[in-house]
Amino acid sequence: MGPWDGARRVAVAVSGGADSLALALLARGWGDPIAFVVDHGLRGESASEAAWVREVLGARGIPTTILRLTDLAPGPGIAARARAARYAALSAACRHAGLVDLLVGHHAGDQAETVLMRRRRSSGPDGLAGMAACVETDDIRLLRPLLAIDPAPLRNFVTAAGLVPVDDPTNTDQRQTRARLRREIGTDRAELLAEAARCGANRAESGQAIALELAARASIHPERFAILSPGPLHSQTLASLLRSLAGRGFPVAHIDAWAANPRPGTVAGVQILPAGKLGPGWLLVREAAAIQAPANATPGTVWDGRYRVTSAPTGAAIGSLGRDSAAFRRQSALPAAVLNALPTFRYNSVLSAVPDLDYGGPMLSQNRGVIRHAGLPAAGASFLPC
Repeated sequence: MGPWDGARRVAVAVSGGADSLALALLARGWGDPIAFVVDHGLRGESASEAAWVREVLGARGIPTTILRLTDLAPGPGIAARARAARYAALSAACRHAGLVDLLVGHHAGDQAETVLMRRRRSSGPDGLAGMAACVETDDIRLLRPLLAIDPAPLRNFVTAAGLVPVDDPTNTDQRQTRARLRREIGTDRAELLAEAARCGANRAESGQAIALELAARASIHPERFAILSPGPLHSQTLASLLRSLAGRGFPVAHIDAWAANPRPGTVAGVQILPAGKLGPGWLLVREAAAIQAPANATPGTVWDGRYRVTSAPTGAAIGSLGRDSAAFRRQSALPAAVLNALPTFRYNSVLSAVPDLDYGGPMLSQNRGVIRHAGLPAAGASFLPC
């Protein structure tokens, strides 16, 4: 695991199963982890199991926090809903604790099941690469250091430590897709893992090529717009740029024609315009018509998929500059399309702060994210780009 700065703490997601317990104990051997246990509340034993995990890890010097979910109900799609809720809770806990790295205990058996599942869904090469060892999200870096390890030695390691792991009955419930796949894989595991390794190497090579093309062709500005040099580019490079500017985490489809021949228009919530006075090539900026409506600026609010409110006084709202951009066009060199999409704070419907334009008071010259203005209460407001 690592290398890490010895002073940096990491988080570990622990369910109480053998794999995640092994990961927590291994992490304790080289670092200073914090454990998070998500209690879905879907089984009667879940609360006591979470408490047991906190007790045994605490006895081994690993501080542990239980994250209880209260809004999950059994029914259709429960596995997907529980997974989404689990990662949302873990991300929020990491953000609150100031932690970037979250370790999860997926192992070689989980990887083989993932590849087989995606093969049967006719996934492309990227899907057949399975789970990645490192995935960066808006909040955290999700790390899977056990992907190459079989589950049996992990269980043995936990048993040797004197622990009896929790065995979730859904892991053997044949009504569950993964439980059925686990029974079917048998001796095919090695072949599935080899396919994941081949496709994973290709995916990593493709990712590097995209990064190099972005570095050579795109200039990304802090006001959340980009200048793209003239000429065709790889469709995945354009897709990466569009996802960043639009604040969308999902793939962008049907853009091959745009990548082969960039031209004025709107695609995936992003405007493509001639760069004009900003230089040769294309200006890419969030499409005004697709921007989210103003929202209450309560701490934790993610607005338009692009900005998260970190603090705000009661009654403040976050939204786009929109029609108020006309007042700033003479003093700003930014194009109108960029000005329109800038995030703003309003209080009692009055424009109070535009951090990217240093509008809102003297405090902004010292800290662009903190708002102090006569229109806002003294508590101020702030946001961070996602």
